Amino acid sequence: MEPLNRRDLLRTVAAIGVAAGAGRALEAQTVSDTTRFFPGFKTFKVKTSGAEINGVIGGSGPPLLLLHGAPQSHVSWRLVAPKLAATRTVVVPDLRGYGDSSKPPDGENHVNYSKRAMALDQVEVMKNFGFEKFPVVGHDRGGRVTHRMALDHPDKVTHAGVLDIVPTHYLYTHFRIEFVQRYFHWFNYLRPAPGPENDLKAQNDAAKARATNDIQLEYLRTSSDPANIHAMCEDYRAGATIDMTHDEADMTKKIACPLLVLWGQKGAMFDLYDVLGIWRERGNKAFGKPLPAGHNLQEDVPDMVLAEIQGLLKST
Repeated sequence: MEPLNRRDLLRTVAAIGVAAGAGRALEAQTVSDTTRFFPGFKTFKVKTSGAEINGVIGGSGPPLLLLHGAPQSHVSWRLVAPKLAATRTVVVPDLRGYGDSSKPPDGENHVNYSKRAMALDQVEVMKNFGFEKFPVVGHDRGGRVTHRMALDHPDKVTHAGVLDIVPTHYLYTHFRIEFVQRYFHWFNYLRPAPGPENDLKAQNDAAKARATNDIQLEYLRTSSDPANIHAMCEDYRAGATIDMTHDEADMTKKIACPLLVLWGQKGAMFDLYDVLGIWRERGNKAFGKPLPAGHNLQEDVPDMVLAEIQGLLKST
């Protein structure tokens, strides 16, 4: 597929995205104790150089970092993390801007929501717990943070896993109408604030009123909060601007460590892309397969994801 020269247009759209809302203070939601979803885990708050990261930690032994996607929180790993904690120290944080982690000001060109900033947060979280080197597995936006972390901190990341994504740079430089149709939110969230924020607030409030179980209520507790909503939009705006700049500067770099790639057979990635083939262009040791799941693999088929992560940790 030949790349199209529409990137500059995309950047122009994204660049106007948050001028109206940059740096404003937004109220925070009530913090919840999520250890009810993680038996034997403890909550933590770690101040990094750019944020305060919330999460849970459990188990003992060698480390493992698990990162969530949007619009979720660390709770998305509740079905997998406790089993991994039988043999490992499992750290499950909220990314900056999500869950109960802090929401820094936007910064110039969305810099505070770049994957570089998000990756550094998590490296500093792991250092706080005494781990200089560790494996990391990320789903969705967390997979994009994992990708950047493996490039920026190759001395820290021993193994990496990405769930149901292909690289951001690839998506924004290989336009297909099917991508726009299936991933409309990628473009919708680039609109100037507070347009998408207001839309999401109304949608999530309505969903919260209809929620019927504890998991739905927990997700919507944070994802219906104005500060979280704005931060998530900033994450996407950064993806189309400053993250592209960082990615283009590193196109000759490849992920050196073993890289597990998983994607759902019931999702858009399976339908639209040669997922493993694309990641083999970005990683020297990429391997993986599709699983019989939708986008949220770790919730749809947790035991399969568990087995694949355990396999990754044994790879060299």
